[in-house]
Amino acid sequence: MNRACAVAGMFYPRDPSHLEQVLEKYFRGTGRPTGAIGVVSPHAGYVYSGAVAATAIGCISTDYRGTIVVIGPSHRGFQTCVSMIPWETPLGIVDVDAEFVKALDIVVDEVSHQDEHSLEVQMPFLKFRFHGARVAPVMMGDQSYESAEWLADRIITAAEDLGREIRIVASSDFSHYVPESQARKQDLLAIEALERYDVKEFYRRIGELGVSACGYGPIAAMALASRSMGATKVCLVRYATSGDVTRERDKVVGYAAIAVM
Repeated sequence: MNRACAVAGMFYPRDPSHLEQVLEKYFRGTGRPTGAIGVVSPHAGYVYSGAVAATAIGCISTDYRGTIVVIGPSHRGFQTCVSMIPWETPLGIVDVDAEFVKALDIVVDEVSHQDEHSLEVQMPFLKFRFHGARVAPVMMGDQSYESAEWLADRIITAAEDLGREIRIVASSDFSHYVPESQARKQDLLAIEALERYDVKEFYRRIGELGVSACGYGPIAAMALASRSMGATKVCLVRYATSGDVTRERDKVVGYAAIAVM
């Protein structure tokens, strides 16, 4: 049994040749890998956020062949859960590191994963970029700071117990459907707290400013786990909005590529 594609043909091309061409174009526009331990990557339709996502994924060294923990928010309010089955993409199967997922000791719920796009949208990037790498899909329900600490601890404990080298992708968009000037101002203020590696301040600004980032919990869990693995620096690599594509500036969605090194 595999986790079937739910948003192929909507968020990204279903045709393998077309998808490869799109991904090749996006990755061609990225810089040199930074050796990032963790990244923040958006999960909107590729036409809007694909170039930013490739910039984020491109920060991980191209020769990486280990386990990639992918953390995405539940847009439907499901509980935090993991997936143990392989994930289909138009480019082929992305294998799951089942031993690592089991070691996370988080409830397995394949049904809740079926229609959630926050994880699926990342998979073609990972399949295209990292041949042979396996994933550990985690969908995050409760996104409180305490839950982010808990999830980061589960990830680090599993990696240490199994001796796994891991990388982490936090899947999130930022502001949703606000004027572009507001999105840029609020998003960059929240991200500035991350760049100082102050995760609690990141949460405070998200709440105070009303930033409608859908995956702030996955971002926090990734940052906290990466710090436990030795990361000392958070860097905003690229920021864009849907308005850069549509040229409509009154209601945009914000996208950020962030590298944690």
